[in-house]
Amino acid sequence: MPNINDAFPSNYIKAADLKGRQVSVKMDRAEYEMIGNDKKLILYFVGKEKGMVLNKTNASNIATLYGDDTDDWRDQEVILFEAMVDFQGKTVPAIRIKGPVKTKPVRQASADMGRESVPQRQAAPADMDDEIPF
Repeated sequence: MPNINDAFPSNYIKAADLKGRQVSVKMDRAEYEMIGNDKKLILYFVGKEKGMVLNKTNASNIATLYGDDTDDWRDQEVILFEAMVDFQGKTVPAIRIKGPVKTKPVRQASADMGRESVPQRQAAPADMDDEIPF
């Protein structure tokens, strides 16, 4: 059976492109493009063809992580994930952005109680996935 998303491809990624996964990507650049009669900020990712139209929520989340200057976003990691949001009176799937998993100390029981182990990076919920078709 054909998939409607395959029948109507987009130049920009959408929630359906994530296929329910959290995807770790590195940002490449942000630039303005005309979409219809509107000038929109588009975020592109390293090694990916399609860009993502940035809304205020996602742009603010990235700015909180990496600052207001989009030049400072280059080569920084973010995680894309699908969330259900209210849009024009309907609940619809959308892409949201969060920061990468942080490194934090892990306490382990040992003969020397009270001693913390060396900080270890926790497994990220998403890997850089070249199979994602955007």
